[in-house]
Amino acid sequence: MDFELDEEQLELQRVVRDIAERECPPALVRAVVAGDDDGSALWKTFVELDWPTLTVPVGDGGMGMTAVELVIVLEELGRVADPTPFLATTSQYVPLVRESASAGDSDQCRGLLAAVCAGGTGAAAFAADSLRARRSDGDGDGWVLDGTASHVLDGDRADSLALVASTGDAVGVFVVPGSAVAASRQTAFDGSLHLAELRCDGVRVPGDRAFVDVGPDGRTIAAAVEEARDEATAGLAAVMVGACQRVLELVLDHVRERRQFGVPIGSFQAVKHMAVDMYVAIERARALCHFAGLASAEGDSRRILAASMAKAAAGDCQRLVAQHGIQLFGGLGFTWENDLQIYVRRAKAGEPLLGTSASHRARAARTVLAGPPAPQRPAEAN
Repeated sequence: MDFELDEEQLELQRVVRDIAERECPPALVRAVVAGDDDGSALWKTFVELDWPTLTVPVGDGGMGMTAVELVIVLEELGRVADPTPFLATTSQYVPLVRESASAGDSDQCRGLLAAVCAGGTGAAAFAADSLRARRSDGDGDGWVLDGTASHVLDGDRADSLALVASTGDAVGVFVVPGSAVAASRQTAFDGSLHLAELRCDGVRVPGDRAFVDVGPDGRTIAAAVEEARDEATAGLAAVMVGACQRVLELVLDHVRERRQFGVPIGSFQAVKHMAVDMYVAIERARALCHFAGLASAEGDSRRILAASMAKAAAGDCQRLVAQHGIQLFGGLGFTWENDLQIYVRRAKAGEPLLGTSASHRARAARTVLAGPPAPQRPAEAN
C-alpha cells in the first residue's frame, strides 16, 4: 500500500480545509449548541458542493470516490467540529446502503442513494442485537421491525434510517423514513452532535427497502454490514483525529504567546515534551486512519484489523491530547469562552460510538489470533 496522498487527494484536502474554516467558525458551533442555529445553511453549502455524494457510485449519481477520500474529508470537518449530518450520512448511511445493495439487489439502492444526491440526510443503526425483523403477515414480501436502538448519530433528524436488525437466523438491513420511527434525542458530551434513541413498534418496511438475501456472488448481508461498519469506524476515527489536530494547533499558538519568567512557556522543556507527545499520538492515529481507508477501498483482507487499530489509536490520542491541551491552557481550555473545549468535546464524543478503544483493541487481538482468512477454493467445473 502507498500511504502518500497523491496530488488530487492533497488538493481535495486543501479545498475542504479552506471552505470548512470559512463556513464553520467556532461561533457557528457555539450557536448550534445554544440552539440559535441548526446548521442547515452549512449543510446546504455541502450539498451544493456535492460532498455528501462523495462515495456514492457514479452510476447512482455520486462522485464515486473511495474511503480514502472520505477519511481525508472527515478529518478536515472534524478539525472544525462540523455540526451537520455529514458524518452520519456519508460514513454510515451511504456505506451501509451501498454495501447491502452490492450483496443483494443493486437496483434497490438506486433510489435510496439518489435521495442523498438530492440533499437528503441519512443515519444508520448497527443494532442487530436490539432490533428484530419478522415477515409481515398478508403483506407480500414486507417486513415488520420491533425493538430499540440507542446512541444513533443523527437518528432524530435524518430523512432516512438504515437499520440493521436480526431476522432470526441472520441479519438484514431495512431502510425506513425517519418519520416512521419514534426518535428522542439523547444527551451528548458534544452538544453539537445529535444522538438519538430509536424505538420501533411494528414499523412496516416494504420489500423493496429490505436487504435480506444473499447476493449472486455468495456474499451475505452480514458481511456487507461488517464492511460498512468498518468504513464508518474509520470515518469516525478520522473526525476524532481532526479535532485533536485542532487542539494541538491552539495549544501551540498559546504556548508561543503565554509568557512566564519573561519567556514563552513553549520554551520550557516539560511543555515541549507534552507538545511532542501530542504530535506523535496524532500522527500515529492519522496514519492508521489512512491505512483503514486504503484497506476498505482496496478490499484488503486486513480491513477489520485496520479499522479497529484506527479507532483504538484515535481513542488513545484524544485522551492524551485532551489532557495535555487543557493542562497547558491552565484549565482555561475547558471554559465556554475558549475555543479549545469545542474540539476537546468533539474528540471525546467519538470514543464510545461504534466501539470503544478497549473493545477495538480486543477485536484487533482476536483478528490477529485468528490468522489470515483462508483462500477461497475455485469452483470446480461440472
